[in-house]
Amino acid sequence: LRAARARGQRAYGETCPQYLLLTEVAYGRPDFEAAKFVCAPPLRAVMDNAALWDALARDEVQVVATDHCPFNFEGQKELGRDDFTQIPSGLPSIELRLSLAYGFGVVAKRLSLQRWVEVCCTAPARLFGLYPRKGTLLPGADADIVLFDPEQRVRVTQERLHEQVDYTPYEGLHLYGGPVMTLARGRVIACEGEFVGQVGAGRFLKRTLSEERG
Repeated sequence: LRAARARGQRAYGETCPQYLLLTEVAYGRPDFEAAKFVCAPPLRAVMDNAALWDALARDEVQVVATDHCPFNFEGQKELGRDDFTQIPSGLPSIELRLSLAYGFGVVAKRLSLQRWVEVCCTAPARLFGLYPRKGTLLPGADADIVLFDPEQRVRVTQERLHEQVDYTPYEGLHLYGGPVMTLARGRVIACEGEFVGQVGAGRFLKRTLSEERG
């Protein structure tokens, strides 16, 4: 990415929470627990985590996203017990994305507060051609707002999440900061971890050319 951009190419990259926080050590877990961490590309080493954080801070990687592949351990990941190539690839992480990036990015002083908002919200909207309708708080935008409490302290457990999957790869992590209210187009759709919106109120958004087309 760095080399392509130096050549003047419009090259952009994203990473996911698992590549910022987890390592290949997870593949040494006993009792087939390692299957929970099978993803593509696979988890790497601590030095790779550090390199990705640095790339995010330098705008060499532009987005913290998540592929969010919520395969259950029981009945799905377990399909590969006799043949690892049959393990469904991917990890669940969408619900914790903002908190993981804030706690291990902003609180750990790897990212500025402004950069956290950029990589989680503004940059994705620009790259998908949805800015300024999405990804910003400007007159005329959709008023999509997350109220985030930086003082919130939470220990991650699968039971408290809403991802409809039987495990989380972040089990036991202590998070600093979390969303307390979410608004879509100015209407509250989630509050204190519970959905309070109207089912079916979502709207299809037709993409336009990317704001980053140069």
